[in-house]
Amino acid sequence: MTRRLLRGGAGVITLVAALLATTAPPSAAAPPSQPRIKVENGETQPVFSRAEAITQTVSIETTVDSDSDGVRDRVQMRIMRPKETERGLKVPTILEPSPYWAGTHDIPLYPVDIDGAQTKSGAVVNRNLAEIFPGYYDNYFLPRGYAVANLDSVGTGGSTGCPTSGDRAEQLGTKAAVDWLNGRARGWAPDGTPVKATWSTGNVGMIGQSYNGTLPNMAAATGVEGLKAIVPIAAISSWYDYYRANGGVVAPGGFQGEDLDILVRVVLTRQNPEVCQKVIDDLTATQDRVTGDYSRVWADRDYVDDARKVRAAVMVVHGLNDWNVKVKNSVQWWNALKRAGVPRKLWLHQANHATPFRWRLEEWLRQTHHWFDRWLYDIDNGITREPRVDIERAPGQWETARDWPVPGTRHVPLSLNAGRGAAQPGDLSPWPRPGAAQSLVDAGRTRTAEQLLVNETQADPNRLAFLTPALKKPVRINGIPKATVRASLDGRSPYLTALLVDYGTDTRPTGARVDTGERVCFGQGVEGDDGCTTRQAHRTETAPFKIITRGWLDARNRHSPSRTEPIAPGRMYDFRWDLEPTDYVVKPGHRLGVVVLSTDHDFTLRYPAGTRLALKPGSSKVWLPVAPGGAEALGR
Repeated sequence: MTRRLLRGGAGVITLVAALLATTAPPSAAAPPSQPRIKVENGETQPVFSRAEAITQTVSIETTVDSDSDGVRDRVQMRIMRPKETERGLKVPTILEPSPYWAGTHDIPLYPVDIDGAQTKSGAVVNRNLAEIFPGYYDNYFLPRGYAVANLDSVGTGGSTGCPTSGDRAEQLGTKAAVDWLNGRARGWAPDGTPVKATWSTGNVGMIGQSYNGTLPNMAAATGVEGLKAIVPIAAISSWYDYYRANGGVVAPGGFQGEDLDILVRVVLTRQNPEVCQKVIDDLTATQDRVTGDYSRVWADRDYVDDARKVRAAVMVVHGLNDWNVKVKNSVQWWNALKRAGVPRKLWLHQANHATPFRWRLEEWLRQTHHWFDRWLYDIDNGITREPRVDIERAPGQWETARDWPVPGTRHVPLSLNAGRGAAQPGDLSPWPRPGAAQSLVDAGRTRTAEQLLVNETQADPNRLAFLTPALKKPVRINGIPKATVRASLDGRSPYLTALLVDYGTDTRPTGARVDTGERVCFGQGVEGDDGCTTRQAHRTETAPFKIITRGWLDARNRHSPSRTEPIAPGRMYDFRWDLEPTDYVVKPGHRLGVVVLSTDHDFTLRYPAGTRLALKPGSSKVWLPVAPGGAEALGR
């Protein structure tokens, strides 16, 4: 399997002896010649040899022809399974689909500084694929009676067809793997010999981070029979909410200028990639980087409404500091699964675009192990009776809840009021105080959001700030904050940006992690892969403020993300939009702030500076989802 080999460091802790030990002998009722899994204390036990595992490669026929060559696409899957499957043992499969197994290409991005025609820029952004592949499934799950598999999504690696950045072709390509494991699709060995998964129980689980977690969401949204459980980590549920927001072109953090067509070229690693040029050209023509409107191309890549089809139990995992795949993608999926009655769990952690395996290893392994045991082996281990939600409040400090947002959460309105003498900064108060319009001049590409947040008690011509007094009690904001603003724009930039800010010097996680040097062994090792990893810890910094969350609106889409409407320069309109979901506690002594901008340097397109934004105090508000007790702390 492709993996990042983690070596070196001091202080190896062997968990195999304590947490992962083999236990009691098999039941006497089982014939000695018939291999069986071993279950004790509600867990499958590591009784099979990773070193002696059988490997095989299969090319699976899909039901789509994404490269239009008249032949159905095939996806390549590499499988590792216990050798006992050759003697009658049938096992479920844990599968990680990915477009990244064969690597990526460096592709120039679109410019985000808008001066004229949008041609390609010379900038490229490299993906850290080592962060996406923790690479432990074979060491940990195979000895417990699972096959583990990697799948090349369509148009990548050993597969045929074309990558499509999330549309139905990729969806059905991933589904085909589940179909083959259930005897419903054809497959061939590398020499062309037809091959069937005679060793498979038909039960399949999927797990992965980022694109590798999105593909499980996509497969589950088809309602495919046999897909029993998925663990999507930092995964996309709607590609519009990855590359757009509320009618505007808004980048994934760290990938300014990327879009659907560029991502196709990044992952297009199949043989004869030139056959996919038309697919790329069609995406370039339809993705619309000018208006940012929601259209058919985005509807084809939106799975949220298909949550009602999902048969798999879903363990949703996301970082509260992830600005690449923003938290909305997991929260709207979580909410849709809840409405559909799908069995589910939720982890919200303090890292950015990452998997908790490296810093909460023991509990991560326990819960994912029990999740797959419960749904792929039908073992009643109690995982569904445990608290449904795990939230990392501070580095290494976890709490649980029965649901999210926590029961009793309600949206509390806070008015954006002018300060004394109609000055800036203004007040953030439960009680509206109407006043004359306050205005800013957009800084365009010249200042970042972080630069615009300093000196919050002073006026700044490029922002509007509104602050609460110092809080006397903690306020927990959990859910989706909303903004309702009466404002006007006069200039080229169409964006309205709202930032929710915690003002108060504190030491907080940044989202990044650091290696501690502590080696932890979790599974069976083989030559070149010791079944160990280096534990990580959260990186923190002491700073006078932190952006809790942010949200954007293209003012021309004030009625719908699907429809651009002109706005009259200087005319006041009512605007409404959501900020990104969050779960954050503002401490006593800190001040809560709302800062209004036009351009958000690291996310929106950047028009020349000079757009004038005027906001009507008193009639403009934010609506914060606060946990019980928060409304009183805010003065309601």
